Order: sequence, then structure tokens, then C-alpha cells
Amino acid sequence: MSSFEDFKISKQLGYAIEDLGFEKPTPIQEKAFPVVMSGKDVIGIAQTGTGKTFAYMLPILQQLTFSKQKNPRVLIMVPTRELVVQVLEEIEKFSKYLNNRVEGVYGGTNINRQKEALAQGTDILVATPGRLYDLVISRAVSLKSIKKLVIDEVDVMLDLGFRFQLNNIFELLPERRQNIMFSATMTDDIENLILDFFRGTEKVSVAVSGTPLENIEQVCYAVPNFFTKINLLQHLLKDKEAYKKVLVFVPNKKSADIIFDALSESFTEDVCVIHSNKTQNYRLRSIEQFEEGVHRILVTTDVMSRGLDLTKISHVFNFDTPSFPENYMHRIGRTGRAEEKGSSVLLYTEKEQPAKEAIEELMKMEITEKTLPEEVEISKKLTAEEQPRIIEPDNPHKRVDAPGPSFHEKKEKNKKTNQGGSYRRELAKKYKKPKTRGDKNYNRRNKNKKR
Repeated sequence: MSSFEDFKISKQLGYAIEDLGFEKPTPIQEKAFPVVMSGKDVIGIAQTGTGKTFAYMLPILQQLTFSKQKNPRVLIMVPTRELVVQVLEEIEKFSKYLNNRVEGVYGGTNINRQKEALAQGTDILVATPGRLYDLVISRAVSLKSIKKLVIDEVDVMLDLGFRFQLNNIFELLPERRQNIMFSATMTDDIENLILDFFRGTEKVSVAVSGTPLENIEQVCYAVPNFFTKINLLQHLLKDKEAYKKVLVFVPNKKSADIIFDALSESFTEDVCVIHSNKTQNYRLRSIEQFEEGVHRILVTTDVMSRGLDLTKISHVFNFDTPSFPENYMHRIGRTGRAEEKGSSVLLYTEKEQPAKEAIEELMKMEITEKTLPEEVEISKKLTAEEQPRIIEPDNPHKRVDAPGPSFHEKKEKNKKTNQGGSYRRELAKKYKKPKTRGDKNYNRRNKNKKR
């Protein structure tokens, strides 16, 4: 397909696309448009940065007619607050010449303000599952008019434990609706979700999950421990010309804070951090300042970064080696976007070696290995997880079979077991079997005795 004109979209959408400077649809947009327009349930599998939001929003906006009703007709669920804000911004760009109402709701903000906004009425509702469920059970919003349901980044949503809220929301939605689901990976959990709630789905896929992007240079360093990784990171980031805009992926919130504190000593104004313990305003401000170039380095966890539209990333650092190879692909997909060249750096320990090999097996290629620079100090400091476990097999004072500290012998009166009622214990010994009218064998024996 050569251009958006082949989609036969409305003039209003065409004007908005021209303003945005889009000339040709991406492969996922080209494949998804006719399927979404047909009304079938759709499962879209595409890597981050391929234009997934536009892929489902373009046909939805094309079919969305003007209405004065208050209840939303399109529901878009995303896993994080940042994604709600981003999707809202994208819809507003596409809807520049359209007359529709869009509202976004997410946790961490005043729910009463969101209730007031929803009371005014909306056509498209963008929400995180947790806050949406709270609003539904408080009757601040009704889902009875939903015609199209979109679940974006569903793999992250399930990783965050939103299956309970999703199940309950599905039960409240009308049966006659179109389901549209987009994900970067296809997992067993997603397959189960499809089997439970989707019917006659059509799968749209533009790339096998794990296919490497050819315009990304990938290198790796074998590093002995966590704090040596920090030393290496500080050493490499000193080159501001090469490392112009850097995204550092870390395994969890605790690691994010440790790395941020360490980098802040060397790059005071250059570094910022986002994770789920930070306030909404702090996170949004950090992302905005990183995008605008105020900060050169952004430290983030996987969940916080998924789906964020960050441009011109020069380098992606994998501070840890992801246990799931697909997550590595999501990370490096942040650089080398829009046909630009990008670079990825993987830091791995001996313990993470199998995870690195799994990534290489998935990509069917080896990551170029570089030697640790001599200037980098090998740290002797270890994290709690890295410290060796002390085993004392020959300690005569340590009982192997010793009971736990809370163990104590029961008192004699507490050793008694339940033997049943007094009849079973005493009278049954004397009278053997109870004599009942309904006992046919007993009655038959007594009758014979009387004869």
C-alpha cells in the first residue's frame, strides 16, 4: 500500500495525517486497518515502535460517529499511567478536525475529579484497569454502551497482575462488541485470555517476536558483579558525544534508586529516574525533560518504559540481562527507531550467562563481546544476592535435624486426641452394635431366636 489515501479515510482524518507529516503507513498499520474495519476480533503482534497506537485508532476514529450520549462507546485499556497520557495525546492529534470527546483515568490522582469529568460524557475512555474497575463499581461510569474494546500492551498488563480486574471488567461489558488486542509477545497467559473472552479472532503479525532490528549495533560486556557494572556504566557515559541520549534498563525499583544515586554523583544534572514508587508528576516531568534533552540519561524499569514514545535514543543499556529474551527485544527496540541507527549495550555476570545465550539463540546471532576497559575498577562490594552462602557441614554444634525456634513439646493434657463421643468410647464396648428398628439383619436374627 503506497499511502494513507488507499485506506479511503475521511477528509478530517486525512488532514490530521498531513499535519503530522505521515506519508506511508507502517506494516502493522497496513495490515490491521482492513481487519479492524471489518469488525472482527483482532490480535495484533508487533514490536514496540511500529505504530501500534495509530494502527487501531485510525479505523476506530473512521467509524466513530457523532453522539450526545454520556456513556463511552470505545474503551482503551493500558497498563500504566504514562501510557494513558500518551494515548490521549495521540488521539487528540488524530482527532484535530473531528468532533469527539476523549477522557483518561488512572490511579494516583483524585478519583472525584475523574468522576466529575466522566459525568460530562465521553466517546472514548482510556484507562488503567485498576482505576477503571474502581470507577465502575462506584457507578461513576457505565460500560453498557461499549462497542469496541482495545487492550494495549496486554503482556505487561498481565505481568502487573491485572488479570482479576480484566476478568471482572469483561463480565460487565456487552457481549456484542469488537475486541482489539495488541501485544509485543504472545504468551500462554494471552492465549488463555483469548480462549476465555474472544471469538473468531484474526491474528495480525508483522514480525516474529525476537527478530532483531538490523539498524541496531549490539555489544556486550562480561562483568563480575553489580557494583562493577555501575563503575563500567559511569566510565562509558563520560563520553557525552557518543552517548547523547541514553536509556538505562534496570531489573527493579531498588536497583533503579541505587544506580540513580551512583550516577547522580558523576552526572548531577544529566540523569533522571522513573519507577512505580515515584509520584505521577515526578514521572511525567522526568520523561518530558529527558525527551526535551534537559536530562541525557534516564534510568527506568521495564514496566515503566513499555509503550513510551521516546525519540532519538542513541544507546540502550541493559544493566541486567532479562530472564525472558523477548524483553531484551523490547528494550533495544527503543533505539534505532524511524530508520535511524542505534546502539545497545548488554552487561552480564556469570550467573546471567544462560540468559544471554537464550537471547542469542532467539535472535539466531551472537552479540559482539567487548573487553572490560582497564580503567574500570573491579568492585569488591557485593549485593545481598551476590554474597556467598555460608555452609557449615562439619559444625558439631549445629543440629541438621533441629526443630525451628518456635518448636516446643506439648504438655501431657494437650497430647490427647479426639476419640469421639462417650457412646463410641464406652457404651460401644459393652453393647457392641446399637439395636435399631431399621436393622434388618438384627430383626431377622431375633425372629429366629424366638422360634
